[in-house]
Amino acid sequence: MDFRFDIIGDYFPLIMRGTLYTICISFASIILGSMLGLGVGLGKMSRFWILRWPMQAYINFFRGTPLLVQIFIVHFAFVPLVYGKTNAIAAAVVALSLNAAAYTAEIFRAGIQSIDKGQTEAALSIGMTHWQAMRYIVLPQAVKRMIPAFGNEFIVLLKDSSLLTFITVPEIMYWSNAMKAQYIRVWEPYLTAALVYFVLTYTLNKLLVWIERRVQ
Repeated sequence: MDFRFDIIGDYFPLIMRGTLYTICISFASIILGSMLGLGVGLGKMSRFWILRWPMQAYINFFRGTPLLVQIFIVHFAFVPLVYGKTNAIAAAVVALSLNAAAYTAEIFRAGIQSIDKGQTEAALSIGMTHWQAMRYIVLPQAVKRMIPAFGNEFIVLLKDSSLLTFITVPEIMYWSNAMKAQYIRVWEPYLTAALVYFVLTYTLNKLLVWIERRVQ
């Protein structure tokens, strides 16, 4: 088997551009997804069924359907309905954020419920509101416990962003497929993509381990 490094060299700038798109879209999606997930998670824990049931339905839908289907729904239906036309980047961020929110909601719920209720009761007894107790007492402790789960979700989201090639987002797999189509070769484009994803996830994993140690 002849392995042509010159092909990789020709596409290297485009692969690096795709890597930047992958990182930016994944980072934006995990941030937005975490913000939405916090609201969904708190809603699921609500005593009021009018808040709890819709949040549970949201989680069940996005965790129970393929991400690729969600991307297609957002790209071909939701985004054109809102903006009047399709926009691949907007659809990518929205779809990944909505998906991430369903998973981070469960991370928030599990993290919050892992904190002893006595701490909340003690905070309320000294005059704090429920929101103040959540903000200053519960969440700071829960976040430390949630870091590994959040890190895992970020890594999964980064790898799942490869599905965005189906809506022509110019990320890593988009340019790998372009390389394959131009040269009619398989090893070079897909091994290159695999190596880039490995470097990204390995680096992210090491960073998360460092952060986890720092907050202990």
